Amino acid sequence: MNSLERRNKIIELAQKTGSVLVNDLSTSFDVSEVTIRTDLRLLEKQGLLLRFHGGATLHHYDHDEKNTNELKLEDRYQRFIDPKKRIALAAAKYVKPGDTIILDSGSTTMMLAEELVKVDNITIITNNLPAAFVLSDNSNIMLAVCGGTLRHKTRSLHGTIAEQSLIGISSNYLFVGADGIDAERGITTFNEGYAISQFMANAAQTVVALLDSSKFGKRGFNVVLPIEQLDTIITDTGVDAHDANDFISKGINFITV
Repeated sequence: MNSLERRNKIIELAQKTGSVLVNDLSTSFDVSEVTIRTDLRLLEKQGLLLRFHGGATLHHYDHDEKNTNELKLEDRYQRFIDPKKRIALAAAKYVKPGDTIILDSGSTTMMLAEELVKVDNITIITNNLPAAFVLSDNSNIMLAVCGGTLRHKTRSLHGTIAEQSLIGISSNYLFVGADGIDAERGITTFNEGYAISQFMANAAQTVVALLDSSKFGKRGFNVVLPIEQLDTIITDTGVDAHDANDFISKGINFITV
């Protein structure tokens, strides 16, 4: 059972019983409690569950709201997950034993971590705490977590300490997500304080952007990485052909899955 199937089963169990417990889910699915907590965090982020100590429960809608919105929320979750899962699977094919990888924060890079945990003898440097928890399940991965200040919304580490921890690092790949991207400005975000992505890019031989098609044409006010620093973009088939050509014309390897 892959992570998408497991999370769907967790939703089904919560719908049947009203709540689920971490230790029960860990036993049922034969995965670590850390992995289950990561699942619950992602489901909470999508508005499907509310976490409590040791487990999670469904949102408490009134009867009419639940009947009209619950399936819609689950459908939205599926649309959100499926393209990103394909993107993560495609990105994982780049990585081979002996590689050093930098993994930025974000949901797609988190899904990539779920694939990379299956690969032995790699080194991963990340500021993505949920990804770090997943990767820690494989003792044959050398895992380095950037220090810094926790950004609670993204469960990621930022700031001067995190940035300085990347100085002198050399990696084969940086995998980075985005709030938005366009062929003129590059990767952008709607938040401040993402200078760490620049330090990550400076430490990488190849920069690979992982983002679903909804991010194209969106422009945040803060440039995370200029277009000149992107080597490869992996996205889904929902990208407009004109948009894709804009990136290809700039020499970027553009992959759709």
